[in-house]
Amino acid sequence: MSHRSLPRREPYRPQIHYTPARNWMNDPNGLVWHDGEYHLFYQYNPEGDQWGNMSWGHAVSPDLVHWEELGTAIPATEDEHVFSGSVVIDEHGTAGFGRSAAVAVYTASCQRTGVQTQALASSADRGRTWTRYRGNPVLDIGSKDFRDPKVFWYAEGGYWIMAIARCSERRIALYRSADLKAWTWLSDFGPAGATLGEWEMPDLFRLPLEGGGSRWVMLVSVNPGGPAGGSGVQYFVGDFDGVTFTPEDASGSWADVGRDFYAAATWEGTPEGRRCLIGWMANWGDAAAIPTHPWRGAMTLSRELSLVTAGGRTWLAQRPVAAVRDLRAGEPFTFGDLEVRGDVPLLGHLDEGALEVTAEFEPGTAERAGLVLGDGAIVIGYDARTGELFAERGPGPVTAGRHGGTAVLRDGRIRFTAYVDACSVEVFSDDGRTVITDLFFPERRALGLSAVGGTASLVSLVVQPLRPARRDVRSPGPHGA
Repeated sequence: MSHRSLPRREPYRPQIHYTPARNWMNDPNGLVWHDGEYHLFYQYNPEGDQWGNMSWGHAVSPDLVHWEELGTAIPATEDEHVFSGSVVIDEHGTAGFGRSAAVAVYTASCQRTGVQTQALASSADRGRTWTRYRGNPVLDIGSKDFRDPKVFWYAEGGYWIMAIARCSERRIALYRSADLKAWTWLSDFGPAGATLGEWEMPDLFRLPLEGGGSRWVMLVSVNPGGPAGGSGVQYFVGDFDGVTFTPEDASGSWADVGRDFYAAATWEGTPEGRRCLIGWMANWGDAAAIPTHPWRGAMTLSRELSLVTAGGRTWLAQRPVAAVRDLRAGEPFTFGDLEVRGDVPLLGHLDEGALEVTAEFEPGTAERAGLVLGDGAIVIGYDARTGELFAERGPGPVTAGRHGGTAVLRDGRIRFTAYVDACSVEVFSDDGRTVITDLFFPERRALGLSAVGGTASLVSLVVQPLRPARRDVRSPGPHGA
């Protein structure tokens, strides 16, 4: 495969996923499109590769795939950690910072008391420099458990909406404001769905519905209590009338059934009204221990969202943004019409770049069948007994185990596409309704097939090399330098 290998000193550095050059990263923040750029802010420690000194890092992209790291945007101070939040483009100058100013609404966590309040910062230079509002905080309920504001303009009412987590209460509070400074409580949503862990990182947005009309979607991150243990993201589909969010089904659904998908958020203001999402590709259960250096933390691929109906319910569907296809490079390896029993090696040594792997199986008499990556570091397959697409990790630096979700056979076949990078895999099946995101750290790059308890048929397998999306990794200087 003819594309650039990973640096030998950084064997797990992703090639098509965003990572900072150095140090710790977690939640995506401030996702907004403005003046021809997609902005990705994120929780960042400028001083080291463990959680601490929480600040906002910043990267920009023309297409949600190729990212340029700009450095630290809003730094921590002696008084406050800069926790998660959002950015809006104040087109009408409602906050008094000027027309089309970028305004960050973030949680200021007091380093002395732990009290979490909501604060503003503004930028007039495309997010390169930021000025904290002298009147901060703009929302203070005296809580140590009140964070991650997602703010958007509600056009029907002509005001701003904030969705914010009351974490240990498993509630999402909704507020309104005319100027981003004075906020009035509207309603609470929750508890609902998964409630074993704290609720964080809410997002609320409208999506068109397949077949006509639209619905509102509420994202809520939950930790612990995710579908594979530890961290996870659930969603609810329903209606929002400017005051109250009402779900169609209060049981909710998981956006991703893998173990390494958390704090997902969506971009505001995207061209053509597309709704695109990105998540932190990690799990709080082992995020601090993954064997990477000098960076720790990566984002998922950017995903475009839609709503589909099936089985009398409305489902969120996710697909990698179209620009990912532009990374295809060179001729693919293709296989097909193979009977699979036991373990069947295919490619004993893979180059260290990223791959797009598209597979189609007929389960046949096998109890389960699928792909084996990294000499068994992870298996991606279909379990005919449970009707689930699954990922199963072996022992290693991240928690071993199996997890998955229901996937539909079509014409007696299971189909999925997996994006395999240096230390991760993202699997999409059932038209994007079933998604699995996992980290894994193979000692050797290899690809094979496996069938257990019978014989399965591999209908087709296409292994497509992908060129790197990131620029050569360097340590950025101060923000804007």
